[in-house]
Amino acid sequence: MNDLYAVLGVRSDASQDEIRDAYFSRLRFQELDTEEDHARARDVREAYEVLSDPERRRSYDASNGIWQPAPPAREPEHIEHHHLLNPVARLTRNLPRGWRITIDWIVTIVGAIAIVLAIKAWIVNPYRIPSSSMEPTLHCARPGPGCEARFSDRVLANRFIYHFRSPHRGEIVVFETPPLAKQRCGAGGTFVKRIIGLPGETWQEKSGFIYIDGKKLLEPYVKGDRRDTGVSYDARKIPPGEYFMMGDNRSQSCDSREWGTVPRKNLIGPVFFVYWPPNRLGFR
Repeated sequence: MNDLYAVLGVRSDASQDEIRDAYFSRLRFQELDTEEDHARARDVREAYEVLSDPERRRSYDASNGIWQPAPPAREPEHIEHHHLLNPVARLTRNLPRGWRITIDWIVTIVGAIAIVLAIKAWIVNPYRIPSSSMEPTLHCARPGPGCEARFSDRVLANRFIYHFRSPHRGEIVVFETPPLAKQRCGAGGTFVKRIIGLPGETWQEKSGFIYIDGKKLLEPYVKGDRRDTGVSYDARKIPPGEYFMMGDNRSQSCDSREWGTVPRKNLIGPVFFVYWPPNRLGFR
């Protein structure tokens, strides 16, 4: 028998694609003018028929002492890959299809709610500005006293940053008020103010201007017509671990001047973004 690989002009380790290409290439340029041409064409066709059939090729190779690597074993298709299923799918695979779909939706919805709650609790939380104490930096909605906007600003506070650094003077912060705030302001709970004094410092107000450790504090965020120009407070020291808070709208702000300083543990986080209304969108 002829060397079938030589007939097609390929190596003994040629792939099926190489064998097919060699066969059609030979056919394309094969002339059939003589009996010898027809004989060569039969040899080419026979070689292709044997070498293109894996079983016949292995038999031919074995009879001619040609070694070929065994093809990789195929994994039976009927095996169920339970290890690839998610935990819910594994637990519910024996239930009716309708139940599986219902349970999958319930788990998806509960998971989404849990993620949202976790983000609000530990990462970012939205807040609405309810009063004019931070005007004009942050707006509240008319017809509230002193409010300048049609809609209240809605802001995002970073709830995790103070786990990695200390609060800075000048930051607008969301915090839980001390108990005295409800008595003095008529409202308590969560406030938004600006950090003015830091732990261990001494603050004082003279005719509406703030002094920290005897030095006048520059406050470009406070407009002249919003200062308490007729108000003064004697110098007071801020206790360790506590912060002195004030609103930018000093004449309308019930703040640390009334209910005292705020402990570090009460600080929720700094305001960093206004997300509503659209014309107020931006970082703060």
